[in-house]
Amino acid sequence: MASNSTSKNMPKMVFRILWIPMGGFLFLLLNSVGGMRGLDAAVIAYPVCLFGQFMLIAAKYSCKSSPIERTNTLRLLGTHILASVIMGVLWYSLARTLIYAISFGPQLQGLDQRFSGKGALVFLDGIAFYWLSVFYYYVVFARENAMKAEARMMETTMLARDAELKALKAQLNPHFLFNSLNSISALTSIDPARAREMCILLADFLRITLRVGENPVIPFSEELGLLERFLSIEKVRFGTRLSTEEAIEEDARNCLLPPLLLQPLIENAVARGIANLPEGGTVRIAARCSNGRMIVTIDNSFDPDAPPRKGNGMGLRNVRERLEARYGKEASLRTSAEGERFEATVVLPAEREVAR
Repeated sequence: MASNSTSKNMPKMVFRILWIPMGGFLFLLLNSVGGMRGLDAAVIAYPVCLFGQFMLIAAKYSCKSSPIERTNTLRLLGTHILASVIMGVLWYSLARTLIYAISFGPQLQGLDQRFSGKGALVFLDGIAFYWLSVFYYYVVFARENAMKAEARMMETTMLARDAELKALKAQLNPHFLFNSLNSISALTSIDPARAREMCILLADFLRITLRVGENPVIPFSEELGLLERFLSIEKVRFGTRLSTEEAIEEDARNCLLPPLLLQPLIENAVARGIANLPEGGTVRIAARCSNGRMIVTIDNSFDPDAPPRKGNGMGLRNVRERLEARYGKEASLRTSAEGERFEATVVLPAEREVAR
């Protein structure tokens, strides 16, 4: 914040001290070119430039009314040439007024006579100061426009990313619901009582997902609770064929992540792993934090020789796209298969909720 404020005020600070080098330039003109003695040149040059810089605020409005990118070249030059001549006249008038006011005392007596014939130098200095101010203001305006354009681009990017996240979340919920109803349908003819139990669990699960789904991020402890509820639903269907294990480090529980981010990974573990094993298997969930990163691993038993199930892999793709949309290259999803275990690992920044 302090750095941004300093950067914003820097152009004003530069303009406020610009009169010092310009005063030095006018001093050299009067002293070296005009042949005036040092004291005479100094008492004219520096006060004229000090007070004259306030006149040059007019250059700011000339530049605003004639932006380079939208003004015809001839009109642009004509505007500033006329304004610079007027500024030169005002500069000369300021010098004459100043000389009249201070021409007293033994050191400065006769200053008006010694200044005679040197007015053109002050006039030219006023013109030069005006053009320098024009250059300065155009640079400042270009910088401000670039910063505004960058801010607009960032805002547009954020809005696009937010829209993408909402679209992905909207895509996820019907996908999960379809899979869950499919499971209930499979149970209906086999065990109606378990199908009813599964319906109750599903209704409770959906109620909670609707609540947490309104938030951009939730603590991992809440996400874990959702995963456990989902696995409870699937345990009604698979019975003892489905077992679960957890290895959650305490510091990972309050890390934040998008709601339902891990849901497709658990679905994948059950539908493409456990469901293909007649004897069933285990789904393990592990989470830890290390070096500012949160690492969540979900691995499951699977049959490497089983034919691939129908499906377009939308769940894994959805997770990758949500990670990319929210975190960019700061997050990733990696999958691997080794022996009879399939593993999915999510790595993302370890963000924590700020205490209020």
